[in-house]
Amino acid sequence: MTSQKSKSPSTPHRPSQGNRDFRKRTQRSGKPPGNEKISDHKNTEQQNTPRGAPQIPTGSAAAQPCILLKAGREKSLLRRHPWIFSGAIERVDGAPVSGDTLPVRDAAGDFLAWAAYNPDSQITARVWSWREAENIDAEFFRYRIANAQSARRELKHTDKSNGMRLIHAESDGLPGLIVDQYGDVLVMQIGSAGAERWRDTCADILQELCKPVCIYERSDSDSRGLEGLELRNVVLRGTLPDNVEVVENGLRFKVDVATGQKTGFYLDQRDNRALTETLARDKDVLNCFCYTGGFSLYALRGGAKSVLSIDASGDALTIAAENLTRNGLDESRAEWLEADVFQALRTLRDQGRKFDLIILDPPKFAPTAAFAEKAARGYKDINLLAFKLLRPGGLLCTYSCSGGISEDLFQKIVAGAALDAGVDAQIVHHLHASADHPVLLSFPEGAYLKGLVLRVAG
Repeated sequence: MTSQKSKSPSTPHRPSQGNRDFRKRTQRSGKPPGNEKISDHKNTEQQNTPRGAPQIPTGSAAAQPCILLKAGREKSLLRRHPWIFSGAIERVDGAPVSGDTLPVRDAAGDFLAWAAYNPDSQITARVWSWREAENIDAEFFRYRIANAQSARRELKHTDKSNGMRLIHAESDGLPGLIVDQYGDVLVMQIGSAGAERWRDTCADILQELCKPVCIYERSDSDSRGLEGLELRNVVLRGTLPDNVEVVENGLRFKVDVATGQKTGFYLDQRDNRALTETLARDKDVLNCFCYTGGFSLYALRGGAKSVLSIDASGDALTIAAENLTRNGLDESRAEWLEADVFQALRTLRDQGRKFDLIILDPPKFAPTAAFAEKAARGYKDINLLAFKLLRPGGLLCTYSCSGGISEDLFQKIVAGAALDAGVDAQIVHHLHASADHPVLLSFPEGAYLKGLVLRVAG
């Protein structure tokens, strides 16, 4: 699931080169951006004044710092949703700066939560704790990080893989902080002003608890600009090894920590890749947005007759071919195609090509609900083309990692594509991220990855 030669946005996935309507393209190849702090005054100023930054009413600068909500706007907090949008705020007392921890109070002045403040973001505050007696200090972060580590240990992922998501932001009570583990290398991604304030503290705690050889920071997502934060791509602790590898269910994958998509690999698709292996035997497989070949290698090991893998990034395809070799799989059954996926699908249709199993794992078309309408057109387009390329009885594994597209909406989009393609299709599986990407019940936005396995009627 990769981009069309582009750099990863925040969480999930990659912007698409072939569809400028959805996301701004950024350069993937070459030097990683933000290897050093942005020092140019003009660029820094642009980063720190995001377009469309909210205007937050301020109260008395002499008053005790506090976020005071408008009457009736505390309902989401009472349901323990961790985000506070600018439109819910009556005023901000005191003179806090971005990243400060403030008490949040309802219109009557009653305490609701402790939250990290960011006046440059539409999400003006993100909740650390609901307990008034809680101290947001180094011990608070040590407890939350250790708790996340313990929860992952209980999953026993290490029995089958040396890679996992160690911290999943809001769902682990640490808004804006993502940490992925690849063996003895940790990759940290910071996406909020609050997490930015505690960056070094969290790195020290991770170093102490996990003892990695390297902690690498990949805080270079597009969403950082929306938060008024500069981009950063740098070694935080230790030394980055020349070769970082993740072993997953016996398959070995090179991880491009410094310049790859997301944090270098797509750990969220672990279970779905394993499912693909069970579906691929004796099938002609088409893997779109293949990145470094995750789904492709599983399909080949599962006995696929042939696998055509398409991606716009030549660098990603080079790594994919290396992964094929390092796993000793039959190279004669694998074909790699560097192309824009949308154009390639149309070409395959015009050529009359047919497949038994098609995988669509595209970039994030809709980072927020505001992009949903344009994104829906993109999702419908690729699914329509995929349905037309399937043989009767064929399977389509289709995914969306867009936070702005709900699971229900995604299913409706795919259903519309099937209707336009003139096929009847059954849902065989509903798919989601692997268990090391938990979803907080009060934070449904954490369920960004959704997928369907569909069988086309014979």
